[in-house]
Amino acid sequence: MAWTWLGLAGLFEIGWAIGLKYTDGFTRLVPSVLTAVSMIISVVLLGIALKTLPVGTGYAVWTGIGTVGTAILGIVLFGEPATVMRLACIGLIVAGILGLKLASG
Repeated sequence: MAWTWLGLAGLFEIGWAIGLKYTDGFTRLVPSVLTAVSMIISVVLLGIALKTLPVGTGYAVWTGIGTVGTAILGIVLFGEPATVMRLACIGLIVAGILGLKLASG
């Protein structure tokens, strides 16, 4: 169950990272509130997952999910470059996440 909580925490991390773009420097109320709520949910779920997962593994996977999801959504939503090197590096992060999952059982 801890991996489920960690996965959800990572999804909410993506939500708040992308949400930051829409807050316009926290000058827009609704995006700012939704971003702040996503931040809180993400950290709370990470804390729940870390009750049983090692902190190094949990934190690395949480940030990895956030990094990969935010990078992909940056490409899709904001037209950020999708170069071969960038996509390869995203793939390496995914490999690292999977490796940590497999290594921890």
